[in-house]
Parts: sequence; structure tokens; C-alpha cells
Amino acid sequence: MSEPESRSPPSPFGIAPEGYRLPPGTHLGRVRLQVADLGRSVNYYEEVLGLRTIEGGGGQAALLGTPGDGAALVELHERAGAAPVPRRGRLGLYHFAILLPDRRALARFAAHLAERGVGAGASDHRVSEAFYLHDPDGLGIEVYADRPRSSWRHEGGQLVMATDPLDLADLLREARGEPWGGMPEGTGIGHIHLHVGDLARAEAYYHQALGLDKTVWSYPGALFLSAGGYHHHLGLNTWAPGGEPAGEDEARLLEWELCLPSPEHVGEVHASLKSAGHPVEGGVPDGVARDPWGTRLRIRA
Repeated sequence: MSEPESRSPPSPFGIAPEGYRLPPGTHLGRVRLQVADLGRSVNYYEEVLGLRTIEGGGGQAALLGTPGDGAALVELHERAGAAPVPRRGRLGLYHFAILLPDRRALARFAAHLAERGVGAGASDHRVSEAFYLHDPDGLGIEVYADRPRSSWRHEGGQLVMATDPLDLADLLREARGEPWGGMPEGTGIGHIHLHVGDLARAEAYYHQALGLDKTVWSYPGALFLSAGGYHHHLGLNTWAPGGEPAGEDEARLLEWELCLPSPEHVGEVHASLKSAGHPVEGGVPDGVARDPWGTRLRIRA
């Protein structure tokens, strides 16, 4: 496979992989989840999160997204009676993160949660502000909005991120009394965060073989990676010590999507993974890879 025609430009922070590097324009697509009760989950994703059913919902699967965009963000598949995520967690999904288009939308979402009496964790990560929830099966969800990139700081080549208390009062003022009308147009999947068994093996797979840049590597027990200068498209952590991958009969992440600008880029990723000893199922422009713990990643144009 020949070298890509264009490489990602240098970022003001981060460490590029030694070989193949994912191109600018790389972003995340939909996440596919296995749930125990489709009706219960659809109700949660609509009423609490504000997504809307685009397709299905009456059988064993449903696609949810935002009305204005038409593209599915979350795909739910029912496995009746699937066991919930245990408190200690499983290798695989820690949370997936829904990115709102601006801070005002996040403020309206915060007011909506308060009105419904829905409890949520909240953090200021300096590059973003975020709320954390769990769906009825215990699957982790983050809803967040980015701070302007001009405000992001870096030290020693590393992006500065933290888990600080969120100034909720200041955020709510941004809502300006406007009601929450559901996830707005421009909402997307911003990143995904995985429990892994070993950070060194995870780094070898996602950084060196897949081609993501490292952006934050001094966070205790975690590593953050991205393409194109974003703060992170992928978080990895070892916060589920002794955990096993979720079983077939458990609520779990079925797969997540990495979307590339062209089929040629997909072919380059396939070649990079295969040269590092990681097989890819299927071909271009849509193939599936598995990380060392079996988490499925669909790579498509």
C-alpha cells in the first residue's frame, strides 16, 4: 500500500504514531448496543436523552438520532433478559459520548435533567463540560459540549485535561430560559471510552497500528487519543481491574464506528492493522477489526 497522499498536519500537542497516521476528517459514527428490553431502552433514550427513533422500535432493533440530521447515532439491539453491566464494569464499554453542538444546548439539557429529577455526574474537563449517566442496563453515557479550541492548553506537548467540578449555576445561565426540545441538529458521537486490560497493549493497537495520536498520557490509569488535533476520539483505561469482556448474554457494546474521509483511507488503515498482525474482517469500504479484548471496531468511509 502506498503512502497516503496527505498526512495530518502537526498538532500543537500530542504524539503521532511512528507509522500510519489517521487523516484529518476522521470522526466517529454510530454505536451499536445490546440491551435487555428494547421498549424500555427506547423510552430512556428518547425521554431522558432526547434522541428520536429514526427506524424500527417495534421489533428487536431501533435506530435513534436527531430529526434534522437523519443519520443514526445509536443502534439498539434487544437480547431479552440480558444481564445488566456489573458495578465493577466489564472490559469493553466504559461510556460513549454524545457531543452537543454548543454550550447553550448543554445548558438546556442540564435544565431538562433537573426538571425530570434525573441524577447525573458532572465534570469540567477544561476542554469540555460534561454530564454522565447510565441507561437502564447500566451502559455508560456522557453528554458534553466542547470549549472553544482556542481555550485548550498544552504543557510539554500534552493537552491539559482534568476532572474538575462543573460550575452548574454558570452553565444554567447559558440556557436563557429556553426549553429543551431534544437533541438538536448537529449532535454527534464525539468519542468513546473503553475499559481495557493493559494500557501498553491498547496503545500498541490503537496508537501504533490504527494510527491515532496520543493526546493525554499522564492521567492515572488512562490514555487519550485522537485524529486531526481533537482532544480525544478514544479514551482507554484500566479502571476495571480483573474484569472480563462482556458475555453474549449481557448488556454491552456490540461495536463502534470509525469514519474516514475516503475508501482509500480505509484501505490504508486495513493495511496498517494487518501489517501489525491484526486481522480485519471484510474489505473496503467497510471492514471490522477487533482489539486485543474483542471489542469490535467498524472502519468505514
